[in-house]
Amino acid sequence: MQEKTVRFKQVDVFTSVPFKGNPLAVVFDADGLDTVQMQAIARWTNLSETTFLLKPTDPSADYRVRIFTTRGELPFAGHPTLGTAHAWREAGNQPKQAGRMVQQCAAGLIEMMEEDSQRNVWAFAAPPARVTPLAESEYPALAQTLRSDAIDYTAQPCGVDNGPKWLVVRMNSARACLALEPDAALLERVAKTVGAHGIAAYGPHDPNGPATFELRCLMMGGGLGIGEDPVTGSANAALAGLLTQQSRRPGAQYTVRQGTALGRAGDVSIRYDDAADKIWIGGASVTIVDGTFRLP
Repeated sequence: MQEKTVRFKQVDVFTSVPFKGNPLAVVFDADGLDTVQMQAIARWTNLSETTFLLKPTDPSADYRVRIFTTRGELPFAGHPTLGTAHAWREAGNQPKQAGRMVQQCAAGLIEMMEEDSQRNVWAFAAPPARVTPLAESEYPALAQTLRSDAIDYTAQPCGVDNGPKWLVVRMNSARACLALEPDAALLERVAKTVGAHGIAAYGPHDPNGPATFELRCLMMGGGLGIGEDPVTGSANAALAGLLTQQSRRPGAQYTVRQGTALGRAGDVSIRYDDAADKIWIGGASVTIVDGTFRLP
């Protein structure tokens, strides 16, 4: 009997330097796979996310993608969106509109824009988000959870749901953010008060620092099986929207460094397009593994 294989890439996202970003597995030609098979593959790759490329069912989309963690499916996630776009274009596919792509996923249609054609760098338009402020009565529990007295409460901590669900918390500085050693036993309880699966803590760098902000995505719960995510597109989208809502935008564009505490060096670019009412979240990707995936 002939062995069945599909095209496979493993991509490092939010970096142009191998092993410094967030890895993603991309499985091509996945229309013949069912949900059980996709989940089994995602469990086997043991990465934070694995994506599966399928033919679109919406005529305006260039492709359709399903996104799986080791334990479940996500309607949307940022680094899988950019990594899949990179892999799809690198495989020789052409979008319907030059310099633009539309990804169909469980969260709907995600618009993407080419930032650098020479390096195949893309940005996605942040999807709409629901924002839930953290009650002030939870502030002492939050401080206890983060084991820190450096939380900047002038920016109210808020739950932000744009697919994944984050409790976004501002620290006084990037240094305070990097120093966090949260109490895992308390984190899930505090995050769940706003319907979140984890805490996205950020703090401003000094003017001569490597980026505008340092960001850490800590101890995602909800059965997703992640301790700290190296670089997170959805959390950066959540932060970008919240900065606007709280009138704390640092300018028309800014940058984020993420993964430092894990020995990574993720670079995320954020650009506000007020005329189009869009926020673009971008970053480079680099392919590490390119080959075939054998199926049972």
